[in-house]
Amino acid sequence: MKFIFNKSIFFLLFFCIVTVSFSQRKEIKKANEDFDKFAYIDAREIYLKVVKDGYQSAEIYKKLGDTYYWNSDYDNAAKWYSKLIKEFPNDIEAEYYYRAAQSLKSLGKYNESDELMAQFAAIGGEGLMVKNFKSDPNYLNSIANASREFVLDKVSINSNASDFGPSYYKDQIVFAASKNNAEGNKVAEWNDQPFLDLYVADIDSETGELSNAQSLPGDINTEFHESTPAFTRDGSTMYFTRNNFLDGKKGKDNKKTIRLKLYKATKSGEFYWTNVVELPFNSDAYSVAHPTLSKDEKRLYFSSDMPGTKGMSDLWYVDILGNNNYGEPVNLGDNINTEARESFPYISEANNLYFSSDGRAGLGGFDIFVTPLNDQGNPGEVKNIGKPANSSQDDFGFIIKESKRRGYLTSNRDGARGSIDDEIYLIKEKCEVTITGLVTDEDSGELLPGALVVLLDTNNKEVGSQTVGADARYKFIAGCENQYAVRGTKQQYAPNEKIVTTPAKTETLEVPLPLKLVDPCPPNDLGCRLSLQPIYFDFDRYNIRPDAEIELAKILAAMREYPELVIHIESHTDSRGNDSYNEALSEKRAQATLNWLVKKGIDRNRLSAKGYGENRLVNECSNGVKCTEEEHQLNRRSMFIIQN
Repeated sequence: MKFIFNKSIFFLLFFCIVTVSFSQRKEIKKANEDFDKFAYIDAREIYLKVVKDGYQSAEIYKKLGDTYYWNSDYDNAAKWYSKLIKEFPNDIEAEYYYRAAQSLKSLGKYNESDELMAQFAAIGGEGLMVKNFKSDPNYLNSIANASREFVLDKVSINSNASDFGPSYYKDQIVFAASKNNAEGNKVAEWNDQPFLDLYVADIDSETGELSNAQSLPGDINTEFHESTPAFTRDGSTMYFTRNNFLDGKKGKDNKKTIRLKLYKATKSGEFYWTNVVELPFNSDAYSVAHPTLSKDEKRLYFSSDMPGTKGMSDLWYVDILGNNNYGEPVNLGDNINTEARESFPYISEANNLYFSSDGRAGLGGFDIFVTPLNDQGNPGEVKNIGKPANSSQDDFGFIIKESKRRGYLTSNRDGARGSIDDEIYLIKEKCEVTITGLVTDEDSGELLPGALVVLLDTNNKEVGSQTVGADARYKFIAGCENQYAVRGTKQQYAPNEKIVTTPAKTETLEVPLPLKLVDPCPPNDLGCRLSLQPIYFDFDRYNIRPDAEIELAKILAAMREYPELVIHIESHTDSRGNDSYNEALSEKRAQATLNWLVKKGIDRNRLSAKGYGENRLVNECSNGVKCTEEEHQLNRRSMFIIQN
């Protein structure tokens, strides 16, 4: 005869382990506003066409990299930053090595990222990433594989046999443990250990440590197995798991297996549990186990391999109708259940459903997962809660009170795989740091409501984002002893990013986030829209210089891309020479600029050009004013005006 209980529902009843790996799709955020204000001028596309036409510069590569980086398209950002570093290593600032390294890290290219981080550190980069890089060349892998959410400690009430499945009961914990292995005690045939009973232990309100474990008084414990209870908030009703055993009689299926069933008991007096009744949806043909109550206590969730189960065991629920009446069992569906095993559900005070599964991508054995429940009790996105709560062994029986940042779980991580020597662990959330600040105009100090602020972790993954309200204040909760980037963006402002290293204790960090207003381009200034460098001319010359060709290539690409675009070219001189000569010289410059575009295939009818001599100087270098050659150079220019 086989007695199936606790994990034996999984390790003896089912022999096949099925694992499912899940791939995560990388979501690409919508592009930031185009550099220009004209809907038909897409600066990024222009830059790409300029490069395709064979024109390259550090400025173009920076712009291309930034347009992707600030939109979290790290694949393309890495491409252009890498070209920038390779082709123009002497024309870039340190921050571009950092952005390139972050982009590569987000793609899992840790070795290449390490090389760029070494260069970043060598030219002045600092922070926790540099510190980790210098002390641990493999720190990126360490970060990728580590989770810092909890610290774990074994509780002192663990015995030398199995202790598992804790449940909150007012200010105490009720859990399952093997009976004292005294001579003459019956043992379970499948593990040669004493059968399980329910025990109650006190919780230290300060530390969470458990003590004073005693057998749960009343009619609950029998000569066979009892485990995994769930209590109503008033402490008057308990649901629990037991072998198919009631009133001294054992029930068996057609293979003589004693299955698991759910029972309900009520409290009599202050401590005594009695009036044990079987729930009506049990069966001798399948197991029903591990109950938990919904927040409103109108539903009972559990694990079962009853007909309709999608895998080896699924999560189900029934509506509690009263007077030991229940609705029909409802399977939680494909969002939760896999073709393998889901069990040990627990619904927390924050309405999160925690459960264990070996049918999802995990670290090995049973892993603990979590999903939020909506007001209708339906699950949302399922997430693995990560290390150290999960290990390469079996981790299950997770309970937590989020308000106290403390809970318990069961694991056999200190034993061999498949071991039943489970132990209860106290889990505590690690310290948290609040990162907050105001988003303001860098020059005026005015608040900037509507700005988007994003928090990124050391792997350049988004931790959270928020659009600030009227008070322009953002706030994120972050881990301790870690590095984050706080990134702010707003239309008409240049993005800003602050690197924050959090301390080793819980506290609040004030991180102001000023944004620099980018002067709006004049509506018809194409050069401003495409971030053109000025088209400059040598003194007393009107030939097109090589550096000017790169900028003219942007105009060329724009006119090819947008056939409705009509351009007027304005050319100017400095103040040296007489007025009539300068007017003639500027006209030659205007025509030289126009002819360059015509020779590249642009219809002359789409272009007009005029020289304005020295009539529109950009500085004070007029006749008779002593100026440097650099100051005079600023006036020898061509400009491009969009015609309506």
